[in-house]
Amino acid sequence: MIGRIVEVADDQRHLFTHRGFMVVKDTAGEHKELGQVPLDDIAAVIANAHGLSYTNNLLVALAERGAPFVLCAANHNVAGMLFPVDGNYQQAKRYDAQIAAGKPTAKRLWAEIVKAKLQQQASALEAAGAPHVPLSALVSKVRSGDPDNFEAQGARRYWSLLFGEDFRRQQDAGGLNAMLNYGYTVLRATTARAVVAAGLHPTLGLHHSNEGNAMRLVDDLMEPFRPIVDLKVWQLQKNGENEITPETKRALVRTMYDDMQTDLGATPVTICTQRLATSLAQVFIGEKNKLDLPLPGLPLALAAMLNDE
Repeated sequence: MIGRIVEVADDQRHLFTHRGFMVVKDTAGEHKELGQVPLDDIAAVIANAHGLSYTNNLLVALAERGAPFVLCAANHNVAGMLFPVDGNYQQAKRYDAQIAAGKPTAKRLWAEIVKAKLQQQASALEAAGAPHVPLSALVSKVRSGDPDNFEAQGARRYWSLLFGEDFRRQQDAGGLNAMLNYGYTVLRATTARAVVAAGLHPTLGLHHSNEGNAMRLVDDLMEPFRPIVDLKVWQLQKNGENEITPETKRALVRTMYDDMQTDLGATPVTICTQRLATSLAQVFIGEKNKLDLPLPGLPLALAAMLNDE
């Protein structure tokens, strides 16, 4: 299912439920109702402003539908996320299998993810007219568990090739970095929903191991999709957009609905994240051997737009 990602970015807003809708109301002035969204249409809610309030009923309604409620801190980074307790009819079985999976399995799967990420980064560079061979050449070198850390080696080359030698990826910086942060927040929420819906525990990761990170598996599985956000930020910069604005936010949200190439044909990014999470659960319980990852290449709408330019 493709749902709507709803961001609340203005101050002095109150969110509540009414007859199957999430309602947004202004808490200043005349307390006007500003809009309604059907609860069943919501994929995630991103709370990205100060002075917001929301009812417990709303949070319960979203959790019942598997829609994450994302709390943003400074510079559009995720500070917290509300998950449902129940996500899949096989959840207990899949949790048990996830916990029992051995290190060799985790390392093999992580190598698949790293290869897919490097391939997507190479595709992004090719679309941007930048040298892509330095990234694509690394794919065949990735071994189980990526002990040589080709993911990090690729990142060091990738950022300078995509945004120039002077660019530095910094979480707390503004400009392009803030745009990347916002795009990743949307992607993280999308992937988190897919993980929970697949009956997996988001903390039990394949590679990410930060003890303070409750979304290690989410961060593992979103890696192959990051270049989609990166290329959109590159395109926005090319069109003169260098800061977070309502327009750039909408453009970044829309990347989640772009089609990617898969073995089933053109498939929206949101569905690709669901297929990846579900395939991981199937690997854990012995129903699959490999992950369902998107094929190398750009989201189709973005590729067409770049070709028109």
